[in-house]
Amino acid sequence: MQKSTEQNAVVIFDGACNLCDGAVSVITRHDPHKVFELVALQSNQGKALLSQYQLTDVAMDSVILIKQEQCYLRSDAVIEIVKRLQGWPCLLRHTALLPRGLRNAIYNFIAKHRYRLFGQKAICQLPKK
Repeated sequence: MQKSTEQNAVVIFDGACNLCDGAVSVITRHDPHKVFELVALQSNQGKALLSQYQLTDVAMDSVILIKQEQCYLRSDAVIEIVKRLQGWPCLLRHTALLPRGLRNAIYNFIAKHRYRLFGQKAICQLPKK
Protein backbone atom coordinates (compact mmCIF):
# COMPACT_ATOMS: atom_id res chain seq x y z
CA MET A 1 0.00 0.00 0.00
CA GLN A 2 1.43 3.33 -1.00
CA LYS A 3 1.53 6.34 1.27
CA SER A 4 -0.69 9.28 0.48
CA THR A 5 0.89 12.31 -1.16
CA GLU A 6 -0.49 15.52 -2.61
CA GLN A 7 -0.83 13.69 -5.90
CA ASN A 8 -2.32 10.64 -4.21
CA ALA A 9 -4.79 11.69 -1.56
CA VAL A 10 -7.01 8.90 -0.26
CA VAL A 11 -10.74 9.37 0.36
CA ILE A 12 -12.28 6.73 2.61
CA PHE A 13 -16.06 6.52 2.33
CA ASP A 14 -18.97 4.31 3.37
CA GLY A 15 -19.41 2.02 0.39
CA ALA A 16 -22.92 0.98 1.42
CA CYS A 17 -24.32 4.53 1.63
CA ASN A 18 -26.18 5.97 -1.37
CA LEU A 19 -25.23 9.53 -0.39
CA CYS A 20 -21.57 8.54 -0.24
CA ASP A 21 -21.92 6.75 -3.57
CA GLY A 22 -23.24 9.97 -5.09
CA ALA A 23 -20.34 11.93 -3.60
CA VAL A 24 -17.88 9.41 -5.06
CA SER A 25 -19.49 9.90 -8.48
CA VAL A 26 -19.07 13.68 -8.16
CA ILE A 27 -15.43 13.30 -7.15
CA THR A 28 -14.76 10.92 -10.04
CA ARG A 29 -16.35 13.25 -12.61
CA HIS A 30 -14.67 16.42 -11.33
CA ASP A 31 -11.16 15.09 -10.59
CA PRO A 32 -9.51 15.25 -14.04
CA HIS A 33 -5.98 15.01 -12.59
CA LYS A 34 -6.89 11.86 -10.64
CA VAL A 35 -5.69 13.35 -7.36
CA PHE A 36 -7.98 11.16 -5.27
CA GLU A 37 -7.84 7.44 -4.67
CA LEU A 38 -11.29 6.32 -3.54
CA VAL A 39 -11.45 3.52 -0.97
CA ALA A 40 -14.54 2.02 0.66
CA LEU A 41 -14.14 1.64 4.40
CA GLN A 42 -15.52 -1.90 4.06
CA SER A 43 -12.66 -2.94 1.75
CA ASN A 44 -9.44 -4.57 2.96
CA GLN A 45 -7.49 -1.44 1.98
CA GLY A 46 -9.99 0.76 3.82
CA LYS A 47 -9.79 -1.36 6.96
CA ALA A 48 -5.98 -1.31 6.82
CA LEU A 49 -5.87 2.49 6.48
CA LEU A 50 -8.38 2.96 9.29
CA SER A 51 -6.25 0.78 11.53
CA GLN A 52 -2.98 2.43 10.47
CA TYR A 53 -4.30 5.92 11.22
CA GLN A 54 -6.34 4.81 14.28
CA LEU A 55 -9.63 5.95 12.73
CA THR A 56 -11.73 2.83 13.20
CA ASP A 57 -13.96 4.49 15.83
CA VAL A 58 -14.92 7.48 13.62
CA ALA A 59 -15.08 5.71 10.26
CA MET A 60 -18.82 5.00 10.04
CA ASP A 61 -19.78 8.60 10.73
CA SER A 62 -17.25 10.49 8.64
CA VAL A 63 -15.79 10.79 5.21
CA ILE A 64 -12.04 10.65 5.72
CA LEU A 65 -9.31 12.25 3.65
CA ILE A 66 -5.70 11.23 4.11
CA LYS A 67 -3.39 13.69 2.40
CA GLN A 68 0.32 14.13 3.06
CA GLU A 69 0.04 11.84 6.09
CA GLN A 70 -2.59 14.15 7.63
CA CYS A 71 -6.17 13.04 8.28
CA TYR A 72 -9.18 15.24 7.68
CA LEU A 73 -12.61 14.32 9.01
CA ARG A 74 -16.22 15.43 8.45
CA SER A 75 -16.63 18.91 6.96
CA ASP A 76 -12.87 19.52 6.96
CA ALA A 77 -12.46 16.48 4.69
CA VAL A 78 -15.23 17.69 2.36
CA ILE A 79 -13.66 21.15 2.10
CA GLU A 80 -10.19 19.75 1.40
CA ILE A 81 -11.62 17.45 -1.27
CA VAL A 82 -13.64 20.11 -3.11
CA LYS A 83 -10.64 22.47 -3.15
CA ARG A 84 -9.03 20.08 -5.65
CA LEU A 85 -12.09 19.45 -7.81
CA GLN A 86 -13.07 21.33 -10.94
CA GLY A 87 -16.51 22.59 -11.89
CA TRP A 88 -19.38 23.38 -9.56
CA PRO A 89 -18.18 21.22 -6.61
CA CYS A 90 -15.31 23.63 -5.96
CA LEU A 91 -17.92 26.19 -4.89
CA LEU A 92 -18.46 24.14 -1.73
CA ARG A 93 -15.03 25.26 -0.51
CA HIS A 94 -16.72 28.47 0.60
CA THR A 95 -18.39 26.54 3.42
CA ALA A 96 -15.00 26.93 5.13
CA LEU A 97 -16.19 30.44 6.01
CA LEU A 98 -18.71 28.91 8.42
CA PRO A 99 -17.52 28.06 11.93
CA ARG A 100 -16.28 24.46 12.17
CA GLY A 101 -18.76 23.72 14.97
CA LEU A 102 -21.71 24.71 12.77
CA ARG A 103 -20.32 22.86 9.72
CA ASN A 104 -19.79 19.69 11.71
CA ALA A 105 -23.19 19.92 13.40
CA ILE A 106 -24.82 19.95 9.96
CA TYR A 107 -22.48 17.21 8.74
CA ASN A 108 -23.17 15.04 11.81
CA PHE A 109 -26.94 15.44 11.41
CA ILE A 110 -26.79 14.32 7.79
CA ALA A 111 -24.37 11.48 8.61
CA LYS A 112 -26.61 10.22 11.40
CA HIS A 113 -29.68 10.13 9.14
CA ARG A 114 -28.04 9.33 5.78
CA TYR A 115 -29.43 5.80 5.43
CA ARG A 116 -32.96 6.96 6.21
CA LEU A 117 -32.69 10.01 3.92
CA PHE A 118 -30.76 8.52 1.00
CA GLY A 119 -30.97 4.75 1.40
CA GLN A 120 -28.42 2.00 1.71
CA LYS A 121 -26.99 -0.55 -0.71
CA ALA A 122 -26.80 -4.22 0.16
CA ILE A 123 -23.43 -4.53 -1.56
CA CYS A 124 -20.55 -2.07 -1.60
CA GLN A 125 -19.65 -1.23 -5.19
CA LEU A 126 -16.23 0.27 -5.61
CA PRO A 127 -15.88 3.11 -8.12
CA LYS A 128 -14.76 2.23 -11.63
CA LYS A 129 -11.38 3.63 -12.58
